[in-house]
Amino acid sequence: MEPRLSQVSEYLEAAAALQSRLAGACGLQVLAAADAVAGALAAARKVLLCGNGGSAADCQHVAAELVGQLSRDDDGPALAAVALTTDTSILTGCGNDRGFDRAFARQVEALGRPGDVLIAISTSGRSPNVLQAVAAAGALGMPTIGLSGQGGRLAEVVDVAIVIPAGDTQHVQEAMLPLEHLICALVERALLAPSPAPRVEVGA
Repeated sequence: MEPRLSQVSEYLEAAAALQSRLAGACGLQVLAAADAVAGALAAARKVLLCGNGGSAADCQHVAAELVGQLSRDDDGPALAAVALTTDTSILTGCGNDRGFDRAFARQVEALGRPGDVLIAISTSGRSPNVLQAVAAAGALGMPTIGLSGQGGRLAEVVDVAIVIPAGDTQHVQEAMLPLEHLICALVERALLAPSPAPRVEVGA
């Protein structure tokens, strides 16, 4: 037997064990996050997202699912979401002129409006530019949602904190994806479900 197969098994079993704990550890917070996003979108507001590295990729993934629609069962309207991780001119310009810690906060200040929602993703919960973006969103009256692993300040400063019960960066990142998909699915269900037929009173 290939000796490295034990490493494969150990890694995948650890990842699966963590994901099996997510419903109990994060379920209520996921529902609260989906409600906040759906409420904002129903009120013609938008979702902004920020994060670094793999978390930046997650931001773009979530924005793509909301704009493009996660479910292919129905042709629903595009949902307004913007990943603040994609404009290299803004990121490098703000980073060069004002410091990288302000790269997301400046975009929140420029694009955010009261009632918009910020989704902040940081596996460590300690990314300074993510924390400053949360502060900027709070100052504008924007609800904030944080996705992180254990530790760091992000969970302490957002309105809804989804904390993956682990500290290993790789496993935290892997566990975030199903929760992100779930939030998008719940939002779509809330906004795109057909409205019930109006009740008709016989003999009224």
